[in-house]
Order: sequence, then C-alpha cells, then structure tokens
Amino acid sequence: MTSRININRPAPPPSYGQTPYGQNGATSHMGMNGSSMGAGSGAFDASSESPLEKLRVLGSKVEDQIDSLSQPIRPYLPAIGRFLIVVTFLEDALRIVTQWHDQVWYLGRHRGFPWGVSHFFLLVNVIVMLGGSGAIIAKRYTEYAVAGLLAVVVIQGFGYGLIFDLSFFLRNLSVIGGLIMVFSDAITSRNRGFAGLPSLTENDKRKYFQLVGRVLLIFLFIGFMIQGQWTIARGIVSVFGLVACGMIAVGFKAKWSAAFLVILLSIFNVFINNWWSVASHHPTRDFLKYDFFQTLSIVGGLLTLVNVGAGSLSVDEQKKIY
Repeated sequence: MTSRININRPAPPPSYGQTPYGQNGATSHMGMNGSSMGAGSGAFDASSESPLEKLRVLGSKVEDQIDSLSQPIRPYLPAIGRFLIVVTFLEDALRIVTQWHDQVWYLGRHRGFPWGVSHFFLLVNVIVMLGGSGAIIAKRYTEYAVAGLLAVVVIQGFGYGLIFDLSFFLRNLSVIGGLIMVFSDAITSRNRGFAGLPSLTENDKRKYFQLVGRVLLIFLFIGFMIQGQWTIARGIVSVFGLVACGMIAVGFKAKWSAAFLVILLSIFNVFINNWWSVASHHPTRDFLKYDFFQTLSIVGGLLTLVNVGAGSLSVDEQKKIY
C-alpha cells in the first residue's frame, strides 16, 4: 500500500526566469530524484516478502509435489491404512492360539485366573480380535468392530496387569487413536437423533472424533522420547518428531506431518523392533514382535489421517474459511 502513495514534496512551479544553474541543471536534478525514487520503490517491493511468506510458498510447492508423487497409490491408502491398524490384533490373536498353553499358565500362575476362566478370557479375545479386524478390513459394521477392539485393549490391559505400565499405556492410546480415525472415516452424513431432542449431527460427531483420534495418535512418539538412552541422533529425531506431532495435534499441515511420521516410524520400526533377528527361544523376541506390530497399527492410523485429513477442527480447515 505504501508504494501507491507519493511521499515526495510536490514539484515547484516552473520558473520563467533564469535559474543560477540553468534549465539543464533543473532537469538533471529532477532526473536524479526520479531515478532515486524508482530504485527505492523497487528495493521495497523486493523486500516486501517476509521469510514466513517464502516458507509458506515453499511448503505449498512441496505439498503439491508430494500429492503428484503419491497419486498412483492414493486409491489404495484407505485399504492399507485399515489393514495396518488391525494388524496388531491379528498378530495377537495368532500368538494366543499358537501359545495357548503358555497363556493359560501365565494367567493362572501370575494373574490368579481360575481354571476355565482363563480359557474363556483368551477365547473371547481371539474371537473379538479376528471378527473385529475382518469387519474393519471389509468396511462392514465398522462401529461395532471398533467398539469390540477398544474393549479388547482395555480388558487385556487389566487382564495382563499392564494398564499402569507407561509404555503400554502410551502405545495403546495411539492404537485407540487409530481405531477412532477408522470410526470417524466410517461416519456418514446421517442423523439418528430423536425428534425434538437436541443432538449432534453425524458431521459434528465426525469432526470431534477426528480431533480426538489425531491427538491420540501422537502418544507413541511421546513414549519414544521419554524412554531409552539419549544420543545426539535420538535428540535430533525427537525434535523433528515433536514438531510434527504438534502440527498434527493442532491440524496445521497435518497431512504433511503425518506423512513425515509415517516415514520416520517405519524406519525406526525396522531397525529397532527387528524381532526376526532374535532367536525364537529368546525372551525379548515376543516383546519386540509386539512393539513392531503395534507400531505398524499406529502407522496405519497416520495413513488414514493422510487420506481423510485433519477434519474441521484444525488450523488447515480454518484457513480455508478465513
């Protein structure tokens, strides 16, 4: 706006007398003044773009490039995300079946389950995990499937005595976040409220579930930050990851941040939770395997976030409105 306002003094009226410097001197003085103003205005225009504006333009270009590169796999992202979200439940069901006697012994010896109750507990868990996972993959009865798998997470936490373990708690919060993202994606624009009673529309429910889901997804990375030995590499990864988690929580460039965490967690999962390199009889193999598939489930939740977006309650959507 400043460049459109002339801040120079008005030019003096033409003199009909001979000036001490002559007509040429006046002309050269005006020419110098004009060229000076032109240079100043150009310099102002060149510096008018702030670093934040340049960063915003660069971010838009990077997003466009990522969208173009991911276009071939974009139709398959929803199915991949749903499968990865439930893969930890499929692995858990398979582990219970293949280690049935060990599971019954552990529940009876260390958790005090009576004989028969432990069998029923394990059988219900296997049936619900297999049925719920299959329903989510097939996109059938998603609401009931998500509710069943959420119940399994809570029941197993109390049944195995891990509900107050910090690592288990943070990881399962992220798994719950992935399930909530699946639930929000399954909600359609229908209203089941009773006539005459105030109720939330399905679109309102969806935006709140998307907010809760994307916030819960980042707790796995918080658990990664507060556990283990600190090194320079771990510190650098934690800083970048924490920034991405914050952007996901507020919904600023959420798709970009979620894609970054997908890559980061995938690399971390392969090199840290490499259960296949541990001997089958080693006690840490099952723990690494459990962590590996849980991280895959959280990666699936992040892929769902990349596909559906952050939702209405986010900075990205508010920017579109204003």
